[in-house]
Amino acid sequence: MPIKQIKLKNGLPVFLIKLPAHKTITVLVMFKTGSKYEDRKTSGLSHFLEHMFFKGTNKRPDSLILSSELDAMGADYNAFTSKEYTGYYIKSTKDKIKVSLDILSDMLLNSKFDSQEIEKEKGVIIEELNMYEDNPRIKIEDVFENCLYGDTPAGWDTIGNKETIRNFKRSDFIKYFSNQYGIKNMAVFVAGNFSDKEIKKMLAKNFSLFKKNNYRDKLKVVEKQIKPNLLIKNKKTDQTVLSLGFRAFPANHPDEYILKLLAVILGGSMSSRLFTEIRERRGLAYFIRSSIETYTDSGYISSQAGVPNDKLKEVVKAILNCHQELKNNLVGTEELQKAKDLISGKTIVQMEGSDDFSSWYAHQFIDNRKKFLSPEESLNKIKKVTAKDIKRVAQKVFINKNLNLAIIGNVKNKEVVKNILKID
Repeated sequence: MPIKQIKLKNGLPVFLIKLPAHKTITVLVMFKTGSKYEDRKTSGLSHFLEHMFFKGTNKRPDSLILSSELDAMGADYNAFTSKEYTGYYIKSTKDKIKVSLDILSDMLLNSKFDSQEIEKEKGVIIEELNMYEDNPRIKIEDVFENCLYGDTPAGWDTIGNKETIRNFKRSDFIKYFSNQYGIKNMAVFVAGNFSDKEIKKMLAKNFSLFKKNNYRDKLKVVEKQIKPNLLIKNKKTDQTVLSLGFRAFPANHPDEYILKLLAVILGGSMSSRLFTEIRERRGLAYFIRSSIETYTDSGYISSQAGVPNDKLKEVVKAILNCHQELKNNLVGTEELQKAKDLISGKTIVQMEGSDDFSSWYAHQFIDNRKKFLSPEESLNKIKKVTAKDIKRVAQKVFINKNLNLAIIGNVKNKEVVKNILKID
């Protein structure tokens, strides 16, 4: 899949992904900034600012005018904030690309950040926060990362907290926007069926006004764990939700693809080891899964499950036993190939839209990859993984001192859990 990089006159990098068979075009603007780039007073500001770009510009004075124009196009549009990036996209039919570029650039360059709108939006975001708090299955990863990274930007919730949200002023948004939104840390991705000549002309018109910014980098994560960690968020729930995992590798690590395959074997499908053991054999969970997270300077592998309140000990032991089996024994040829085929199939299925391609390459930009890999090149790396690789990485990662367990539920006896994890 050809991807071409160009630079606008202001130095802004633009990546063009040509998809001749597609009927849509996606424009995605990515910024290397997120909640890791905040401090105590600005915790949650990255996410709040994302909301404010949809509240109106001088050309499109309010959110209704802005959203009505997008809806009239039949466009798919949204934004997202994570710990290391913030993104804005519009996916539309080919004939609407000119309008898409105009709206997206207008939002990002000319948003008003109206004080009255900021005050109203505080209530919206607090309700969003409340929604997450009432959904342990979503909230558990926030608790797990807090267990991993503690009282640092990497360990704080992306949405912030009620105190910081209520205290934000317009000047906070203006300062953050000035520092974090500019050509030093942004890129534009265009994926679909377009004319190179026409798209370059439109991009030059709409995105040449972005300027160099006084970019503030994030606080680097320092890995210093020396014994297992346990963090319990006591809450009256009908089940106990847990996330058990280990510190692992950042993006671009040589073993990243091995770790990805390891997570699939462990709990990445309905035929995985954890799903079979915890759900099918013991009937102790409806949802159980494993996944990896690779940030630019840290990473982890974790397994999540919702279990009966009185079966927490049994489930934790069963998960740890599965880890031990992967450390002690080679994965069978059939099981390894099945995991590889699963990743291959899901990757192909997930790459059917122009938005999928723009996101694929945009995340590599965030990860600071020196060379972007196509989906095919990525799958070739997966194909080369051996059973010995899986065992080696399992032995490297699944060690007691790097173990972390986060729990949301009514845990009455903390000592029982500590004993399982061999925590002093």
